[in-house]
Amino acid sequence: MRKGIITAFLVLLAAAAADVSAQRVYTPEKGSAERKAILDALRVPVERDLKQKIVFNTEHFNVQGNWAFLGGDPQSPTGGKPNYRGTRYWEAVRADMFDNNFFAILRKSGGRWRVVTYAIGCTDVCYADWWRRHRAPKAIFPYTE
Repeated sequence: MRKGIITAFLVLLAAAAADVSAQRVYTPEKGSAERKAILDALRVPVERDLKQKIVFNTEHFNVQGNWAFLGGDPQSPTGGKPNYRGTRYWEAVRADMFDNNFFAILRKSGGRWRVVTYAIGCTDVCYADWWRRHRAPKAIFPYTE
């Protein structure tokens, strides 16, 4: 009896893993409700962090299942670089140890997209180990270690 339960559990686990790995990576279309929901979820902490309104110019926008990875440049609503003066990034900007970029992973839970983590101003591939640290699908990242 016990062997049967364990076998059934392993079969279900393998089926669930196969289902997740079979999901394709895609980019939500511009103007779609899904894209807007993901960007709006990220906008809340980033605008709070940068103390200003932000528009995301995305270079990477990958979704697989309930996971999303975004990367690109934060911009002011007029299309320029954000003003980092008065933010926690200002010293790095002044020291030329800052790139105007952002990277983030989000996860959909309870029907809502939620930010798992994000980084601004990376001068290297700061997200290289995020797939492992946050148990996110490796396929959504443009680079991993």
